[in-house]
Amino acid sequence: MHSAVTVCLVPEARQGPFVFHEGLDAGCRAAVELGFDGVEIFPESAAGLEGSGLARRLAAHGLTLAAVGSGAGWVKHKLHLCHPESTVRAQAVSFIGELVDRAGELGAPVIVGSMQGRGEGAMAREQAIPLLAEALHALGDRAARHGQVLLYEPLNRYETNLFNRQADAAECIKAHGLTTVKLLCDLFHMNIEEADMPAALIACGDLVGHIHWADSNRQAIGFGHTTVEPIVGALAQIGYHGYLSAEVFPFPTPLAAARQSIESCRTFTKG
Repeated sequence: MHSAVTVCLVPEARQGPFVFHEGLDAGCRAAVELGFDGVEIFPESAAGLEGSGLARRLAAHGLTLAAVGSGAGWVKHKLHLCHPESTVRAQAVSFIGELVDRAGELGAPVIVGSMQGRGEGAMAREQAIPLLAEALHALGDRAARHGQVLLYEPLNRYETNLFNRQADAAECIKAHGLTTVKLLCDLFHMNIEEADMPAALIACGDLVGHIHWADSNRQAIGFGHTTVEPIVGALAQIGYHGYLSAEVFPFPTPLAAARQSIESCRTFTKG
């Protein structure tokens, strides 16, 4: 398994659960100095990602790109895939799709988390889920053209009513034939929703495509009460070789959160 740390380039998400917020260069320098293998980037848009010189910066620091988040589409523009208005849904697909193309060129998958939306008001959950599946299918096929998968992240009940548990999301992926979509399993959300986190990971098997390495309080692993050893054992059992990516609050400081994250990765995965 590999380690990664989050770098947020969206000013409006400054209060969000991302470790570094002071720009790409500063985030990459800190990541490599602490010994992370890669970074997970949250850009404002595909255009911003393209204009950032990311490939050059990553190469200069010897870092990989673990994944690219799409949440700015929700944070900045209130776009999501299950909006009652079809024009807004189309804008959401376009926003994510452009990121998929740019991230794919850089050898990384894109995450669909907050931009999945929710079923409410004029859009009941029963209506929203087929729309979500349709969008994931189109975006996953687009990712596959770059040799990538699309990462879908089940969120906790306070953030969405679509899929909160890994097994339910996995069932949807299988039922709709979403062969180019895998799960992003976030330990913070799982701590809220899963009765048995290791068992949930084992049940999903090779659908597990990415891990957000976060403790029960959304701080770095070791700053909350999540018991990590069985989780790491479950990941080993399913043959997971992807990233443990620290999407956590920068508490008590960004460097302290990053240092705790990389130390926990090394402790529980033996480097």
